Amino acid sequence: MLGHAPALRQGPRGRLESMSGPGPEDVQPTAHENVDRFLTGLVTVVPFIALAVVAWQLWNDLLHPSDVVVFGLMYIPLALGITVGFHRHLTHRSFKARPWVRSTLAILGSAAIEGPVISWVADHRKHHAFSDRDGDPHSPHAHDGLLRGLFHAHLGWLFIHTERANRRRYAPDLLDDPAIAFIDRTFGLWVLAGLAVPFGLGWLIGGSLDTALTGLLWGGAVRMLVLHHVTYSINSLCHVFGRRRFAVDDQSRNLAWLSVLSFGESWHHNHHAFPTSAHHGLRRRELDLSSLVIRGLRRLGLAWDVVEISPQRQAGKLAA
Repeated sequence: MLGHAPALRQGPRGRLESMSGPGPEDVQPTAHENVDRFLTGLVTVVPFIALAVVAWQLWNDLLHPSDVVVFGLMYIPLALGITVGFHRHLTHRSFKARPWVRSTLAILGSAAIEGPVISWVADHRKHHAFSDRDGDPHSPHAHDGLLRGLFHAHLGWLFIHTERANRRRYAPDLLDDPAIAFIDRTFGLWVLAGLAVPFGLGWLIGGSLDTALTGLLWGGAVRMLVLHHVTYSINSLCHVFGRRRFAVDDQSRNLAWLSVLSFGESWHHNHHAFPTSAHHGLRRRELDLSSLVIRGLRRLGLAWDVVEISPQRQAGKLAA
């Protein structure tokens, strides 16, 4: 086992507390576990079935230009709902935003169908508290073989409930936020919206039921397949492959080629070095679309108190 500094856990009101290891209070009590596993399996398998339909569609020259447009119109805002909303704003509080911006980001992230917002945030905060140690919900390390570890970090952990974060311990601030708590409770509504919108876009752009259905295919199922596995790759690939330059107590890595699809999330080692930073791409050549969006929100007066890491602070954390 690698040596680590004492871990931190999310305490009341979002404060970080020192801890030596996970305890029973860190794990979310199980409820409807079999139903949750069934739904997780459904969300995992259906996009792969859709991929087979896409292959048939391409083979038979049935791809509509509207399909690609709908995919982009859905992928970009929903991905930003995860990267800017769920992750940088709600999990790490790297910037403050107007209430309607905060709620909109939470809704977009929910429509991406990666789970209810408070559960997502709680799991990610627990990941940081125990990164690559016992208690990390999705570390690829400390498993029997690299491939087994990568599978666990990428997908397998979603079906295991013994390490899922206790929402009351890790996200009390969000449970006490009426708007976010409402969005969390109505997760199913946003899932349906995330599927209804591409259907409607396909109809509006293509003008037929056929393009509406293929819009649902590309803007719903295919978008879900790509976005899910890009997100999962941050948990798996970015803790095994890539470059490191800061002194951190985990195995996080920067994976440059994934930065385009992940909107900057794959500068994951940078993020673990400075978790509250609004910008994961810390060098000029490190493409980070999410960072650009946050900068844009700040210029419009919709975001403020944006956390930025000075070059001096970065230099002070460089690995020897």
